[in-house]
Amino acid sequence: MKKIDYRVALPNFITIISLCLGLNSIKLAFENNFEKAIIFIVLAAILDALDGRIARMIKGTSKFGAELDSLTDFVNFGVCPSLIIYFWSLSSIKFYGWIACLIYVVACCLRLARFNLDHESKLKNDWKVNFFSGVPSPAAAGLILMPMIISFSEFNLNFINSHIVLAIVVIVAFLMISKIPTYALKKIEISKKFFILLMLFVVLYFSLLFNKTFETLVVTGILYSLSIPISFFHYVNQKRNYEKGNKKGESIISDEII
Repeated sequence: MKKIDYRVALPNFITIISLCLGLNSIKLAFENNFEKAIIFIVLAAILDALDGRIARMIKGTSKFGAELDSLTDFVNFGVCPSLIIYFWSLSSIKFYGWIACLIYVVACCLRLARFNLDHESKLKNDWKVNFFSGVPSPAAAGLILMPMIISFSEFNLNFINSHIVLAIVVIVAFLMISKIPTYALKKIEISKKFFILLMLFVVLYFSLLFNKTFETLVVTGILYSLSIPISFFHYVNQKRNYEKGNKKGESIISDEII
């Protein structure tokens, strides 16, 4: 009898827990318990960020785990948030609201399929590993849920209505399938001093998230939105430098041949 490799099983177990959290968020939204539904999506996103890193740390990566993670992302950050936002707001405009949700779900599916195909090609260019092509699905889920999150926070804005929510859903769907580079930050070297500061920041962030959940999520959403144009210009600059380096290398080789 073949023994279970716990290094492979542990990350997959975390992914399954994340999937259960996402599915339960739909149930909570159907019961009009939207605040808890958002919290469940946030918890699913945290586990999504952890499972891959834990797998790489304990050398428990597998093709099965990668596929499971991708399918879980589609459910948790594609299907679940679209249904939550539909129950909360878009159901009031019926047909158009449902079409916007369908557009978002399809865009999420296409985005994840493209990510799976592009992942191996990006490994050849190390600097590209730190960038996603388009907005990743967990961030997209947070962006379409932002109107709801704002409504539960102390920053409540009265002008938010179903038509604005619909526009946000469609725009975010476009950002997912676009090729706008956004930060991935997968391979970054951190010094020991900076690592200590980073850990202090993480502790502070989760303390704020626990005590001021929706306010912290609003600030996080704003900061992430601002990072999109910054990542675009950073990517363009990195690409320019990479191409200059290649041209210099080619010119040196040609000179040596001559």
